[in-house]
Amino acid sequence: MQIRKALITAAGRNQRTLPLQMLVDRDGTTRSALGVILAEALSAGIEEVGIVIHPGDQTVFSAAAGLHEQRLHFIEQTEPRGYGHAVWCGRNFTKDDPFLLMVGDHVSVSLTEASCARQLVTTASTQDAAVSAVQATHESKLPYFGAISGRRVPGNATLYEITEVLEKPTPTLAEERLVVPGLRSAHYLCFFGMHVLTPSVMALLDQSVAESTAVHLSPTLSELARQERYLALETLGRRYDLGARFGLLTAQLALSLAGRDREEVLAGLVELLAQRNA
Repeated sequence: MQIRKALITAAGRNQRTLPLQMLVDRDGTTRSALGVILAEALSAGIEEVGIVIHPGDQTVFSAAAGLHEQRLHFIEQTEPRGYGHAVWCGRNFTKDDPFLLMVGDHVSVSLTEASCARQLVTTASTQDAAVSAVQATHESKLPYFGAISGRRVPGNATLYEITEVLEKPTPTLAEERLVVPGLRSAHYLCFFGMHVLTPSVMALLDQSVAESTAVHLSPTLSELARQERYLALETLGRRYDLGARFGLLTAQLALSLAGRDREEVLAGLVELLAQRNA
């Protein structure tokens, strides 16, 4: 499987301004959150990027993309019909190709030399299957994420065969249907905001768009698991939701502590704590 295209969704009412926020990246360069996300995609060998935007946002997104603007294809989501619908809007861009799907309001920081996107794309290519990045997440965060159930792939501590996907389940429902052996108590495998998907997803979304006003991605992914091999990778990294409370601050700290200015940032934090406790 060759993954050369990425689709980034950024049209949501509460999402569309977050990719435009400025961050200092790991190399010390100030760039937009969109620029950080694009660099993540390109690190995985992506050559073309489609961005699903709200009508009228192309100018500001072009500016926020910086040097990567020439790689972009803008796709307008003219109706607010849900995340699944936003993905479906990119069907003419992805065509019959597998693609990396990312969200415009999440930044990831890898714990290894390979970026989270690179880990995911490499796994999808090796396994020749759709793969979603997941992260063990406490049940208190379940209202914010889709979650999966599955069984560990023999001989691989971080790879799972997905059997079911639920969107923002309650802790009670998660305990009934999403327990994965080996995870800590009250923890579930929740989506990371990053997937490699096959063209089958667009075919399934076609049906959902025709039948429903609100189109969600999780039911489509659950159906995908019934139709073909679909995996989850417990990525060696962390996701940071820019839209969460203190999300931008937390993402900035994570980028800084993973970058070249780590010692300076740590010294500043220690100084702030010392002043606070004085």
